[in-house]
Amino acid sequence: MRLVAPAKRPRRGLTEVDRLLWQAWTAKAQVAPLPGKALGIPPVAAPSSPAPAVAAPLAAPPLAPAPPRLAPELQVGTPPPGIDGKRWRELRRGRTRPERTLDLHGRRAHEAHAAVRRFLHEAQADGIRCVAIVTGKGSSLEGGVLRRELPFWLNMSDMRPLVLGAAHPHASNPGAVHLLLRRRG
Repeated sequence: MRLVAPAKRPRRGLTEVDRLLWQAWTAKAQVAPLPGKALGIPPVAAPSSPAPAVAAPLAAPPLAPAPPRLAPELQVGTPPPGIDGKRWRELRRGRTRPERTLDLHGRRAHEAHAAVRRFLHEAQADGIRCVAIVTGKGSSLEGGVLRRELPFWLNMSDMRPLVLGAAHPHASNPGAVHLLLRRRG
């Protein structure tokens, strides 16, 4: 049997627009490249003949600052980066026991959302590592409203930094989710 090396993908370079955007951003942010890592952006050539008089184009709007970098999107049942295999298996199999449980049965979506937010912030403030949220299975094939909405709520900007991973503790019970919370810090 002969081993074949995988084919290398050709490297894509930056487009002219990408280079100009990067140059504008680094100039505004006062960023200096590492030694020997300058992009070598060619200067923009001036037009050789004057252009005919046309209405002046609108100036490009200033670049908005990049949003703060958040953790990758959380998906219930998918191992997140930053968690070792043993801890993930224990969470997924229900061996990591939750220290607190929030039952959302009978609540409307806006009430449940506020309760989840308050519950997660209080649990992390108290130093708790694992919690359970019970949404219920729901009556339709896709599950109930709370079960469908919980992943969106967990990925909101104020809750995503709190949660490290999420999993159903038992394959036959998708109405409960165990969450591994990040340590305070």
